[in-house]
Amino acid sequence: MEARSKTRLAWPAMLGILVLLGLWASPLIELSRRAFSAHMILHLGIVTVAAPLIALGLQRAGAGLQAIRPGIKSAVAASAFDMFVIWGWHAPVLHEAAARNIGVFVFQQASFLTAGLLVWAVSFTGRTRGDAAIGAFAMLTTFMHMTMLGILLSVAPVLIYAPDVCIGAFGFERLDDQQLGGVMMAVFGGLPYLVGGLVLVQRLIGEHSSDRI
Repeated sequence: MEARSKTRLAWPAMLGILVLLGLWASPLIELSRRAFSAHMILHLGIVTVAAPLIALGLQRAGAGLQAIRPGIKSAVAASAFDMFVIWGWHAPVLHEAAARNIGVFVFQQASFLTAGLLVWAVSFTGRTRGDAAIGAFAMLTTFMHMTMLGILLSVAPVLIYAPDVCIGAFGFERLDDQQLGGVMMAVFGGLPYLVGGLVLVQRLIGEHSSDRI
């Protein structure tokens, strides 16, 4: 009975895994190695849809997150690792390496998932008001660096990546495709983290108000 109850609680994780499998089994895999906007759809699907669903499901079921300790050190480490992964893989040399080499590509995708899981798990695992404040810090820090990178990519006046890995997609030419990917990151990449941060701020304010009553 207890195992069945945990399974019901973990449905977001199951949904997240299905999203992940759907993304990795889709034509986006091949297209993302040739078109920047397709790469961004795949990337954002992993870190802003699959990762939070998996982290939430594991938290609800009380499984798999025992090693994660909420706190400022964990939040800073998770945020720094996420920024290192996201900015690093969007540097031209690493982005092009992942597009041209399947082994590097697999490592890139795994690191996106790991970074996303860590940020969402660290931010929402805590139970105290202090944990909520620290989680909001991690969420809002991630929102800022995702949005900043997206803006830089969206306003770049020249093609940053080699033409053979940025051929364009969905009817867009190379530069327009690169800028579209940047807009996706700035809007759809940053927004979920902003919402997550505001949820935690609201939780913090709500608990503070309850304490004063």
